[in-house]
Amino acid sequence: MYPGTIAAQTPDKPAYLMADGGEVVTYQQLDTRSNQIAHLLRRRGLERGDSIAIFMENNARFFEIAWAAQRSGLYYTAISSRLTAPEVAYIVNDCGAKALFTSRDRATVAGEAVADTPGVHTKLMCFGAVDGFEPLEDVVASEPAAPVADESAGQDMLYSSGTTGRPKGVKVPLRDAPGSAPTSVYVLLTALYGMQPDDVYLSPAPLYHAAPLRFTMACHQVGATVVVMEHFDPVEYLKLIEAQRVTYSQVVPTMFIRLLKLDEDERKTYDVSSLKCVIHAAAPCPVPVKEQMIKWFGPVIHEYYAGTEGNGFTAINSEEWMAHRGSVGRALVGTIHIVDEDGEELPAREAGTVYFEGGGNFEYHNDPEKTAASRHPKGWSTLGDVGYLDEDGYLYLTDRKAYMIISGGVNIYPQEAENVLVTHPKVMDVAVFGVPNDDLGEEVKAVVQPVDMADAGPELERELIEYCRSQLASYKCPRSVDFEGELPRHPTGKLYKRLLRDRYWTGRESRIV
Repeated sequence: MYPGTIAAQTPDKPAYLMADGGEVVTYQQLDTRSNQIAHLLRRRGLERGDSIAIFMENNARFFEIAWAAQRSGLYYTAISSRLTAPEVAYIVNDCGAKALFTSRDRATVAGEAVADTPGVHTKLMCFGAVDGFEPLEDVVASEPAAPVADESAGQDMLYSSGTTGRPKGVKVPLRDAPGSAPTSVYVLLTALYGMQPDDVYLSPAPLYHAAPLRFTMACHQVGATVVVMEHFDPVEYLKLIEAQRVTYSQVVPTMFIRLLKLDEDERKTYDVSSLKCVIHAAAPCPVPVKEQMIKWFGPVIHEYYAGTEGNGFTAINSEEWMAHRGSVGRALVGTIHIVDEDGEELPAREAGTVYFEGGGNFEYHNDPEKTAASRHPKGWSTLGDVGYLDEDGYLYLTDRKAYMIISGGVNIYPQEAENVLVTHPKVMDVAVFGVPNDDLGEEVKAVVQPVDMADAGPELERELIEYCRSQLASYKCPRSVDFEGELPRHPTGKLYKRLLRDRYWTGRESRIV
């Protein structure tokens, strides 16, 4: 199944609609427009294995471009719409894109970026064009609506958001398969989560991120309808569930937190009974937050742990999670190994680096050192996360290895303190990390975004430290708290902790990273 086969069966069925703008794109329109773009790319010389880049906000052309590449054997790199021109240029050059698609909304940054992308010979802009770009809608209008003759399966090649350095391109081999071949996420949606063609999927996150892009495109293979939010807003999210009778959605834990910060009376005004499955991933979810969401939405909450790299996959439903609170599930793809600093396997309940054996193969594009660093001598691969397995084989994540604090020789994983502090009613968001301490090497620091900035100050600082110590050993809790109006969090939920932490390490000869 893919847009062509769905269009043949139900041509007027909405493939997706834009929540704010209101534009509806049918399966027939998605099929026709993606075919036209595929023909254009073939005419411009792009062959199987070549690359394109997409630098756009969530808009109605995004899927048409992605599907053009997916059905014509191309790699497609979706780039964060929040990046600067030098950052965009770096990714475009690194992925080897021959064509760049952007939007009028991103015109200024895109125009600056292409000045430093000599390998790009086709520059297309939707919703109006500026000098140096061709108008996408006009250029493809005369192209054939039928599929290209040599359809084959393409593949996304997505980049990390660069929280710990230069973004890494994750490249997996192209499949020797037709353009209509089901993806692994299609199998997950249908076999694990039970999606059917009459379902409605609400996507509140940026489409340039791996999970939103892959899951929404898999919905198009199922034949479901996707509702795309241009930007996440907790009230609008609830309104859309009720108005569109949404059955499926995928979020990140920060969205759960924002939803729970709404007044309870306001939450109760929206009907969420249509929901069959709400999936969350991308970051550990604090146990109290998930407990509250299951109580509110019902036992429809599902969680998985995986990465853009596709090297493994764990999953857990609400019932399992209630019996294994805090777990991200058992492995469905790959075998999990927990290892220490010497590469030796650890027993149950002991934390170490999480490796997968037997999952998907990947490499970090143009970076053999990073690829090698992700491998165990036995060939297993890791995303750099730290966690442990319980006696039943359920995985619990404790932190990213890079964020571990070493204070007085003791390893501290800041996720524990973050999970506690974010449940405080006066806290909207929080980051915990290590800062310099002449005696201990590092000490624990929290930077908090309060619900009301007027509360920021010494009194709230003391209250939060005491609150954390009431639930965790004191050495795991912050010694001090600073306050910010907003933390630098990526729309996908990932926190740019490095940007906060670097302020405290400026001028130091050595740095814990």
